Amino acid sequence: MAEHSLERQSAIDAHGIIGDMRSAALINDRGSVDFFCWPEFDSPSIFCALLDTPEAGIFQLAPDLPDARREQIYLPDTNVLQTRWLSEHAVVEITDLLPVADNPDDLPMMLRRVRVVSGEATFHLRCAVRHDYARADTRARMDGQTVVFSAEGQPSLRLAAEQALSIDTEAAVATFTLTHEQSAEFILGAEDDPRFQEGAAQLCLQRTLQFWRGWIGQSNYRGRWREMVNRSALALKLLTSRRHGAILAAATFGLPESRGGERNWDYRYTWIRDASFTVYAFMRLGFVDEANHYMQWLRGRVSDCCGKPMKLNILYAIDGQQELPETELSHLSGHGGAQPVRIGNQAYDQIQLDIFGELMDAVYLVNKYGDAISHEGWKHVCEVVGQVCDTWQTQDVGIWEMRGEQHHFLHSRLMCWVALDRAIRLASKRSLPAPFTQWDQTRQAIYADIWDNFWDEERGHFVQYKGGIALDGSMLLMPLVRFVSAKDPRWLSTLTAIEKSLVRDGMVYRYRNDDNNIDGLTGTEGAFAACSFWYVECLARAGQVEKAHLEFEQLLRYANPLGLYAEEFDSHGRHLGNTPQALTHLALISAASFLDRKLSGEKSSWQP
Repeated sequence: MAEHSLERQSAIDAHGIIGDMRSAALINDRGSVDFFCWPEFDSPSIFCALLDTPEAGIFQLAPDLPDARREQIYLPDTNVLQTRWLSEHAVVEITDLLPVADNPDDLPMMLRRVRVVSGEATFHLRCAVRHDYARADTRARMDGQTVVFSAEGQPSLRLAAEQALSIDTEAAVATFTLTHEQSAEFILGAEDDPRFQEGAAQLCLQRTLQFWRGWIGQSNYRGRWREMVNRSALALKLLTSRRHGAILAAATFGLPESRGGERNWDYRYTWIRDASFTVYAFMRLGFVDEANHYMQWLRGRVSDCCGKPMKLNILYAIDGQQELPETELSHLSGHGGAQPVRIGNQAYDQIQLDIFGELMDAVYLVNKYGDAISHEGWKHVCEVVGQVCDTWQTQDVGIWEMRGEQHHFLHSRLMCWVALDRAIRLASKRSLPAPFTQWDQTRQAIYADIWDNFWDEERGHFVQYKGGIALDGSMLLMPLVRFVSAKDPRWLSTLTAIEKSLVRDGMVYRYRNDDNNIDGLTGTEGAFAACSFWYVECLARAGQVEKAHLEFEQLLRYANPLGLYAEEFDSHGRHLGNTPQALTHLALISAASFLDRKLSGEKSSWQP
């Protein structure tokens, strides 16, 4: 599509997110919905201006107040977003939400409410639905006072409005003026959605506010960063599927990890690793139902083997689909010109041995604080651990899904150790039958292998992979999963080396791409936000509480104005990559929880 409009794209961190736990939409601080996949998180987009121009689909709604100050806030303790314009002539607010329906199977509906708080303002609306990632020929037609958008082979949508609509270039348009305390509502949903009736919008808003406030009110976190922790929890909840129990890695696809680069991935799926870490965060805050629901979804993934050996995939679609081949959307110019724009994720067929450890850590925690494991569930656990015993000495691509050569990665070894350790603990606590001798011998062998083969005596730190010399941000998990004491001299020397090589103003890089191009991709990437929060927790556990406190406060300043984080930071602390990123928010929750206890001198009964 045309390149001349690229400057009209909003920055990644200039967005809020709304959702109903079936889909999600991004709204920029100019009042435009420029990203929305419908009706599912991983369905084709109907608005995709974030990755191209408005011609790729956009829902613009804004007052004609060019000199106004703009700001976005969430209504307290909710995922209901409000965008505000403050000018000499008027104060205007637009409230946006995807109502949380009583029935999880109801199709998502977008509600937009305009209100003039003071003064008078003229508004311009343009709703350009573009089906199938803007590949389909979408047509708009008037149907009474509403506009229906349809495309061959695609679900039709209807826009209803309290203002007169017309059609211009296959988009619904309107211009209208409101004065003090006047308001107008706009609803976009399935063509035959029964909620298109008078008075339904107010009821949807009230029920949605009640849902989010009731949910976050169950959090047990009462620490000094409660607002940021609650926002992270609400973001994580947005990324869960009410219908299936799956947990997404992020809400978006195609947002670049380096400006203008090729590292543009689709994260609208469930990674076993990221989802298991999310379970950890939910459990930490007292949200047991989400953890149990995810485990039910996961049980469906491992129970479908039809007599064949169980195969645990790295990632799945929300509905459990296993194969997610990558496709390039060459017609989209990309965010800031970053190409290619990809959907699907070829990582589904990679070997990543660490997922067994993250999975078993989650299983262990759910059993400790949630539902006890079933007989069938324990059989699956034994099969998983058996696979770890058979494969832990093999090479893989590691946690960062390298697309270069395979190696014996330290993090993969570490998480294989975690898998054995948590399985042994669980079997002992629940008096479950297990081949304890084999498991313990394997656990000891992995422990010895890490100390013997991943410690570089000359450099005085652990290394990223066997035979290498590089450092890796995933090493920060070593004390967090209790493999090594946070104050062990060898760990502290590794932490110092990481600080010198990978840390820049509290922002931690996953690794440095050396001349060998280890990840198989050109260019570089930003600092990894989750690693940055892991670094804070490592400092606090090492007793460097004052330093951890300062670094944490600095990281909080890198959030966008709504308290949301993407996957990475650029050199200026601006956001890169898909957003909001579950891994970032769960790492924030963990760091905030531990650091708050250290600063308060308290001990917690919650232990991983």
